[in-house]
Amino acid sequence: MEQKFCQSCGMPLTPEVLGTNADGSKNEEYCIYCYKDGKFLQDCTMDEMIEHCAQFVDEVNKGLPQPITKEEYIGQMKMYFPRLKRWRKELTVSDAVPENPALAGVKELIGKMADTLPVAFISSVDVEGYPCTKAMLSPRVREGIKTFYFTTNTFSLRVAHYKSNPKASIYFCDAEGFKGMMLRGTMEVLTDTASKEMIWRDGDEEYYPGGVTDPNFCVLKFTAIDGRFYSDYFPRSFVIE
Repeated sequence: MEQKFCQSCGMPLTPEVLGTNADGSKNEEYCIYCYKDGKFLQDCTMDEMIEHCAQFVDEVNKGLPQPITKEEYIGQMKMYFPRLKRWRKELTVSDAVPENPALAGVKELIGKMADTLPVAFISSVDVEGYPCTKAMLSPRVREGIKTFYFTTNTFSLRVAHYKSNPKASIYFCDAEGFKGMMLRGTMEVLTDTASKEMIWRDGDEEYYPGGVTDPNFCVLKFTAIDGRFYSDYFPRSFVIE
């Protein structure tokens, strides 16, 4: 059976620690320490919950082959907690303002970086499980902040990686503004005519002499699921749905 975790504090859920609903029935999403009788027991922010959980790092280390420090545990929780149901705030590709004020402006910032920075960094996973990163020209086309299209060589090592393992990330870096934006998701390799024509630009013949039908010309379609950005000396994580 798939292990489930409390969608508030992240602890493993077993039958004996399940929270309860207002009618007394068991709740399958939250633990008894966070949720009882249909209500959360703590009126707190995500960061306050993280600080609370950090005090139990010694208990966490009992199940780990290599102990981690309290600071490392906090760092891991800051990446993980935004994906838990209680703390998840949808950041959509519509013009709606995100529910979480801390994420205000994220969509605009991602769009600006993708549209104005000349270089983006894309990462793939090789056959040995190692991450590999490469500088690329900025995306040719994007759909909001969820989907980005890049051009590359069909016979490249990067394409081979994505065909074997579609997990990917892209990163935009504004060195002058001291801002960084990382998106995680999956990468598809597209070779159909419609996709190739969509991102083809005048001058691409220099790289692909055969034109839009050149067999070495293909499209990388990146679809984001979540991300993390750094600006104003503060990192934030978010989910894209």
